[in-house]
Amino acid sequence: MIAALLPLLAAQLAGETLIRMTGLPLPGPVAGMLILLLGFALVPRLVEVMRPLATGILGNLSLLFVPAGTGVIGHLGTLSANGPALAVVLIVSTLAAIAAGALAFTLVATLTGTEVEE
Repeated sequence: MIAALLPLLAAQLAGETLIRMTGLPLPGPVAGMLILLLGFALVPRLVEVMRPLATGILGNLSLLFVPAGTGVIGHLGTLSANGPALAVVLIVSTLAAIAAGALAFTLVATLTGTEVEE
């Protein structure tokens, strides 16, 4: 797993360097992720090298949500005072995201000539 950290960190460093040198309006880690994706396409063996690391990271991803959960518990008073408004916003934004995704899918299917089954 440690050997897989080198390509991951190298891709992130390359992305950060590229963004700082070019001034592109893109986060460095996103550029690094694109570089890593290019590496996967050019060197298929890299996928197998990175698989144990990716599995380990995804297996422990829930640990990243502990600070968010702690923040929610710390602000229960604010949450309860604004609960109905937050519920409406969550429902409306979820429905809007689903509608935007369906619209984008339909538009892409129409532009590419793929039939959309109804």
